Amino acid sequence: MKILIQKFGGTSVSTEERRAFVVEKIKRAREDGYSPVVVVSAMGRKGQPYATDTLLSLVSQDFKDASPLAADLLMSCGEIISTVIMCDDLKKNGIAAVPLTGGQAGIVTDNKYNNATIVKVNPDRILNLINEDKVPVIAGFQGISESGYVTTLGRGGSDTTAALLGVALHADEIQIYTDVDGIMTADPRIVEDASLIEEISYNEVFQLADEGAKVIHPRAVEIAMKANIPLVIKNTMSECSGTVISSFRKQNPDNVIIGITDMSDRVQVTMESSENNGNNSYYYVLDEIANNKISIDLINIFPKEKVFTIDKKDLNSFKNLMDKLEIRYSLIEECTKISVVGSRIRGVPGVMSKIIRALENVGITVLQTADSHTTIWCLVQSSEAEKAIVALHKDFNLGN
Repeated sequence: MKILIQKFGGTSVSTEERRAFVVEKIKRAREDGYSPVVVVSAMGRKGQPYATDTLLSLVSQDFKDASPLAADLLMSCGEIISTVIMCDDLKKNGIAAVPLTGGQAGIVTDNKYNNATIVKVNPDRILNLINEDKVPVIAGFQGISESGYVTTLGRGGSDTTAALLGVALHADEIQIYTDVDGIMTADPRIVEDASLIEEISYNEVFQLADEGAKVIHPRAVEIAMKANIPLVIKNTMSECSGTVISSFRKQNPDNVIIGITDMSDRVQVTMESSENNGNNSYYYVLDEIANNKISIDLINIFPKEKVFTIDKKDLNSFKNLMDKLEIRYSLIEECTKISVVGSRIRGVPGVMSKIIRALENVGITVLQTADSHTTIWCLVQSSEAEKAIVALHKDFNLGN
């Protein structure tokens, strides 16, 4: 039995015209000898009637905060509506299909509402439907708790659903359909000649997704990677071959970089030991920040200073904590972290210097850097971020 997971995002199922493309993808999978298992997101985006954010706007924030169980039940409705409508479209095209909630599909979670953790996946009902030559159409983003309540899986939950089912069903491939042709070398809204990445490794795409690229959620990549199941990012509305994500990709000897992404709303923090003499809190300040659930990034610790970044949304909490600890510090707000990703960075001399030179050549000051085996990070002022991305993309010859 050759099983193929096909996940379709909210834009793919938002209109009858777009769902016609979805039906064609499913029909073709069956013609190619696969048994497709379909995962769908809620129809459309905020403002459209059945989008998750639209449904959540029907109740007050106080109620959602006081009753996350009820909020999860409401949030699950958009995907359930999509399953039924998708089954109707398939039936009109001569394909027998059965809609399933996440719980009916065998996804069991803990009781952490709004961001549940998977406990187990029982694929028996799905397998029974496949054996009956029916297409299971499953609501993404949700499961059922061990105590029997509907739960949701957090941001990127439908991608996570597809990956979980792919592993449980030993699928040949997991296809993630969206409204773009695949993963690009940079955001095409910023870089006009951004090109399609035809092949990419799990580790590389995990870095891109974790650092701001929004084509697929990192958790789905991690799940597929552990089972070594290929992921393919494709466009519902085109015949583009998309981006294949697997454990191995062909290396381009001419370039060590595969893509560039960015994360805005960063704030750089600098603490100097000379300004905090006699304050013991200075030596334990990172522990205090962690205890207050403030995430830090790009951490550089030197004998005379500490430099790191925080998210802009945490700035007020950070300031209140520093006032309490009587820590002196300075800030640079409105920063963007640019991530240059490629599995061949490791062991290749001169990559960092080439990045710095490319940015200096267009007059951009680099505020901070860090690196790993697959990624080099540069912090710049947000007003210069787009110019920085274009310059790096050009210097590393990533364009079409």
